[in-house]
Amino acid sequence: MHRTPFATRSSAEQWYCTKEIFSATKPPPDKLPTSRTVKCAVGTTTSPEKVDFISFVEKKFFEDGWSLDACVGYALKEGLFTRGQIVCTKTLYSYADLGLLGIKNIHLPEKLRRSSKRVKILKNKRVLGRSIEERPLEANDRSEFGHWEADLVIGSKKKDDDTLITMLERKTREYWMIRVPGRNPNGIMAALTTIRSQYSEHWDTIFKTITTDNGSEFSMLSELEDLSKTLVYFAHSYTSCEKGSVERHNGLIRRFIPKGKRIDSYSDEQISQIETWCNSLPRKLLGYRTPDDLFENELDRIYSCVA
Repeated sequence: MHRTPFATRSSAEQWYCTKEIFSATKPPPDKLPTSRTVKCAVGTTTSPEKVDFISFVEKKFFEDGWSLDACVGYALKEGLFTRGQIVCTKTLYSYADLGLLGIKNIHLPEKLRRSSKRVKILKNKRVLGRSIEERPLEANDRSEFGHWEADLVIGSKKKDDDTLITMLERKTREYWMIRVPGRNPNGIMAALTTIRSQYSEHWDTIFKTITTDNGSEFSMLSELEDLSKTLVYFAHSYTSCEKGSVERHNGLIRRFIPKGKRIDSYSDEQISQIETWCNSLPRKLLGYRTPDDLFENELDRIYSCVA
């Protein structure tokens, strides 16, 4: 096991049992769908052999926090059901729209919040280091391992609350949540220096680049270039889409850590559970593999080359 920050693995029974964390997307027990309600809901629109698959989807959605597409893709990849038994992702969302599932649109926060705004790129007013325009192609197209995005997640607006440095590896989508006291740049640098010491001679291979925004909390991040071969790039102002992967994951964890709630009210174990959930979720863009699996494969490759 090579992972750091909150990397402790647990069984599904352990990391989904924290009621205050994972109840955000799960309705009360009396509102959960039963096999009878599933049959009644979809019986008029789909064949009986699909009922077991619908039950599987609702179980994974409410108990494990999977997306509808992850349920479909994983079931196909693992051969859990035949193609004739599986309902496609688009149809599942249609069922949710029509109220034919126990899953309602209100349980799908990402669906409700998506918009098609056009993005206007503004020139940086504050220059903290290298512009994202200088970032190498292999980082942009995600073809090479070791290129990261970083951001800061804030709970309450109180200055005495903790914050979370969130980091995402662009190729594998491995996502880290690192607790730091406050928003001081020194605290953020101290956290990254600790991670660097943990990876020691492998740091330069695992952390080739880091892309972040121009927030004052990252004003010291370029100092990593003096300590290692890591190159630090800064996105354009007000253009969060340039580090959209970490922003997307930050949105996912907001269902567990809503804005306004103090981060210091969460234990390290609870933060670890949320991080583990993110990294254990099958992804369509990864061929329905998990970020954890791909990240471990990359680390095994790096460590075996050195051995």
